[in-house]
Amino acid sequence: MSKPFKRILLTGAAGGLGKVLRDRIKPWADVVRLSDLADLGEAREGEEIVQCDLADKAAVMKMMEGVDAVLHFGGISVEAPFDAILSANIVGTANLYEAVHKHGVRRVVFASSNHAIGFYKQTEVIDADDPVRPDTMYGVSKCFGENLSRYYFDRFGIETVCIRIGSSFPEPQSARMLVTYLSYDDLVESLRCSLMTAKVGHTILFGMSDNPAKWWDNRKAGHLGFVATDSSTKFSGMFPPSGTYPAADDVGATYQGGPFILSGPQFGRG
Repeated sequence: MSKPFKRILLTGAAGGLGKVLRDRIKPWADVVRLSDLADLGEAREGEEIVQCDLADKAAVMKMMEGVDAVLHFGGISVEAPFDAILSANIVGTANLYEAVHKHGVRRVVFASSNHAIGFYKQTEVIDADDPVRPDTMYGVSKCFGENLSRYYFDRFGIETVCIRIGSSFPEPQSARMLVTYLSYDDLVESLRCSLMTAKVGHTILFGMSDNPAKWWDNRKAGHLGFVATDSSTKFSGMFPPSGTYPAADDVGATYQGGPFILSGPQFGRG
C-alpha cells in the first residue's frame, strides 16, 4: 500500500522532539530524510541522514532535493544570545523557505512555540487572530517564522501549519505545564492532521492536549480535524494548589510564558 508522501524532511531530528518523531512519522512516507547539525547515528531502514547547518543556504538548498513535505523542528529551542538565534532560527528558517520555494515543496509544518505569545497573562484566553506577544528573542524568532511562512503562502501558495507547541514532555514539569501540556501522541496527531488535510492555507494551531484549563482557543484551526486524546488531568496531583495567591511580582505565575519571561533578551557583548 502506497504511503501519502515519497519523502518527508524532518529538521532538528537530533533534538528532544526530533528523537520522538523519528520512528513515528515513518508510516507517512517511503523515505524520511533526517537533518541536524548533531550526530544522528546510522540511517535505519526507510531513512536518509543529511548533516546540515541551516544557516548554510547552499547546503539547505541541496538538502531539499526530492522532498515532498517538511516538518521544520530545526534551530535553537530555548533562549540564547541573539547572534545564535539569528543564525539558527531566523537565517535558517529563511533559507529553508527559499529552498522549499525553489524545489516546489507545497506543505510545511513549522514548529512554532507558545513563547510567540508568552506575554499574554494567564487570565486571558486568546486565539490565532490575536497579535503575537513574544516573551524572549527565541519567541521573536518564532514570530518571524510564522510571518515568513505567511509571506510564502500569500506570495507563492506554499501552505504551512504553524504549531505553537506548548510543553511536550512525557509529563508536566510544573503547575504551568498542566495548562500547556502536549503529549507525544497528541503532538504526532497534530502533525498528521497538518500534513494530511487537503487544504490548510496558512494555519496557526495551538499545540496542547485536552487539558482542563485552557489559555488558547483552537477553533480557527478546526478545519485540520485535530482532536487531542490526552489530558494533563492525570498529573494534577503532582502540583496541588498551594491555597495562596502568587506574589504580584511572580511573573512565572502571571504570564503565559512562565519563567521564559525572565530569560531574555540576551545580547552578546561586542
